[in-house]
Amino acid sequence: MDMIERRALLHGKTNPDRKLDYVITLSSQLSTCNQAQKVVLRYIPDRFILDGDAFAQYLEAIDKATWNSPEDVAVAVLCDVNNEIIGRWVQVSLEAPLAQGSVLSNHAVVLEDRQPGWDNPSLLGRLERI
Repeated sequence: MDMIERRALLHGKTNPDRKLDYVITLSSQLSTCNQAQKVVLRYIPDRFILDGDAFAQYLEAIDKATWNSPEDVAVAVLCDVNNEIIGRWVQVSLEAPLAQGSVLSNHAVVLEDRQPGWDNPSLLGRLERI
C-alpha cells in the first residue's frame, strides 16, 4: 500500500471545541510488523480529531507493510497524521521488536511536531514522560 492509499484510511471529524487544548491518545499493539510492536499516538487537535476506527484500520495497513527501520515507521505515522488532521501538537512513539539474543533491552522511537507558534507548557508539562 502506498502513502496516498495509507493516508486515505485516516478520517477526521470536526473538533467539538477548537478553543480548548486537550490531549487525545490512541495506541495499538501490532502483531506482524517487522519494525514495531506498539504504536502510541498522542495529539492536541486543532480543527479535526482523528476517528479512532479509522486509525485502527490505518494501523492494520502499517502492520502489514514491510519497513526498513523503526524510525521509518514512526516518521510515516507522524507525517501521515500531520497531513490528514494537522494537530496543534503531535507525538508518535513506538517500541520495536528486538532480535532474539539481542544485547539491547529496548528499542523505542519518539517523534514530536507542533504548529509554529503554538505552545501550552502547562498542559505538555503534565503529560506522562517518555
